[in-house]
Amino acid sequence: MTPNNLTRRAFLRQTVAFSAMAATSGLARATAPAIDPKAAHILIVGDWGYTKPEGQRQVAEGMAAYTKRNALKPEALFMLGDSWYGALEGGADSLRWQTQFEQMYPASLFPGPVYSIMGNHDYQRIPIGVNKVQAELDYAKRGKSRWTQPGLWYTFDFIPAGQKDPLLHVIALDSNAPSPAHLLDPVTFTLTAEQYNEQLKWMDTEFAKPTKAPFRIAMGHHPIFSNGKHGDTSALVRDWEPRLRAHGIHAYLAGHDHDLQHLEFAGHPTSFVCSGAGGADLYEIKIPESQRGPFADRVYGFTHLEATPTKLAFRHIDAQGNVLHAFSKAKDGAVTLL
Repeated sequence: MTPNNLTRRAFLRQTVAFSAMAATSGLARATAPAIDPKAAHILIVGDWGYTKPEGQRQVAEGMAAYTKRNALKPEALFMLGDSWYGALEGGADSLRWQTQFEQMYPASLFPGPVYSIMGNHDYQRIPIGVNKVQAELDYAKRGKSRWTQPGLWYTFDFIPAGQKDPLLHVIALDSNAPSPAHLLDPVTFTLTAEQYNEQLKWMDTEFAKPTKAPFRIAMGHHPIFSNGKHGDTSALVRDWEPRLRAHGIHAYLAGHDHDLQHLEFAGHPTSFVCSGAGGADLYEIKIPESQRGPFADRVYGFTHLEATPTKLAFRHIDAQGNVLHAFSKAKDGAVTLL
């Protein structure tokens, strides 16, 4: 049972019925405001470390151009996993850390911390024997980079420069649920069942803790709900969605599907945002916006999160810097399409 006493089947029926509401009068609509220079700004990107970096370069250049054009000073990057597709020769000493991270997202433009989580491609031993998960943790431990990844799951408070109180309390999660198919796979692995259950207990504790932040955000690589190629993630629908709902988490950020999405569900406190278009090959949208939305697009791009003490604003931006979709979220959960 979900916390509001809906069965999972009833809740999923509700998701289908939501589309008409989202497309018409169910969500408030307003003219998109100009970027607020007094707000805190974060850029979000997932699925970026592809073996063929042409798409990644387009998005990174688009992020840089968008930042310059709008005189933004992003205070952090949120990276949603699949940081390293293919081989990571040398692990934490791989040259790819320089060419596809440090130089691709230069500190001169993005000086703040870079908060990262594990994706399914990070859970691949390529070449055999190189544990990319451990390499990412080791790279962070050196303390010589903006790369921030203290564990497989962790929390942090985002406190804008010059302020003492946090704007966001962020719960960074590992969505690589255990799978029987991976037990004997020499390349791809996941969390163990013990780790997965340990994280669930940790989530219950963390979600229940009080915070001074007006907004709480969770992020994991796999989407809970997705209109893209991979679709909904059954384990997360079963285990994570009820927890987000029960604790009133304002937004869940994910990648994995190589596209940009925004999904809202009737009566649900959480906005579901997919930003998996950072450079890997794009995926087709399987469920149209007319059925479940309000937004999904197969396009390279990233997401801009603008935060104030009273409101969040999310903007999906393509690699050319065009705003494709935007919405705001108030502390009470009210969503306005911009």
